[in-house]
Amino acid sequence: MRRKAWSALALVWVVAIAGAQSPNWREGENYFLLQPPQPTNVPAGKVEVTEAFSYACPACNQFYPVFDRLRESLPPNAQVDFVAASFNPAEDWPVFQRAYYAAKALGIVGKTHDAMFNAVWKTGELATTDLQTGRMRDHLPTIEDIARWYHARTGVSTQKFIDTANSFSISVETRRADQFIQAAQVDQTPTLIINGKYRVTLGSAGGYNQLIELVKWLVEKESR
Repeated sequence: MRRKAWSALALVWVVAIAGAQSPNWREGENYFLLQPPQPTNVPAGKVEVTEAFSYACPACNQFYPVFDRLRESLPPNAQVDFVAASFNPAEDWPVFQRAYYAAKALGIVGKTHDAMFNAVWKTGELATTDLQTGRMRDHLPTIEDIARWYHARTGVSTQKFIDTANSFSISVETRRADQFIQAAQVDQTPTLIINGKYRVTLGSAGGYNQLIELVKWLVEKESR
């Protein structure tokens, strides 16, 4: 009887611990279902994790090290992507959007993504605001300024970058990004879209660590 009692007690303890560790994420509160779902750009069996962002967004600058942590913690079947937002033209977002897609087309965005945030928010090379006062600068970075920055770091010709950024194909990419952001009802950055089905923000998740765990949980949910 004593052995059975201890076994029963152990079972209750295990169930209690498992229940305490189970996520309690709520649809409509912590994450939001997209209706209709948005198309993804990953092969069958992969789960897409997309960040809507802008290099000129201060919250995205604070978030990019967290996103790097998230990327490292995701399972092998998760594939990370970005969509650049343009809905804040007063802070130069459309220019940075075009620059992102030009860098992506030229195959250099993977080498420079984090460094671009540093250029805007740490070194001030491409700053949109005065780093001391926080006020908007009179001269906002142009595509030519950004092209020179990419040339200094990657060797890509300044003119080639400018021509790419101003090309018809990049205009198509920026329109596609704007359409995706509108369809996914993204109204702030950073926002994460998981597999075209779920929208998550830092506020809805409740913090950086919670957001990482929530995204991992949604990836697992989509992987089943």
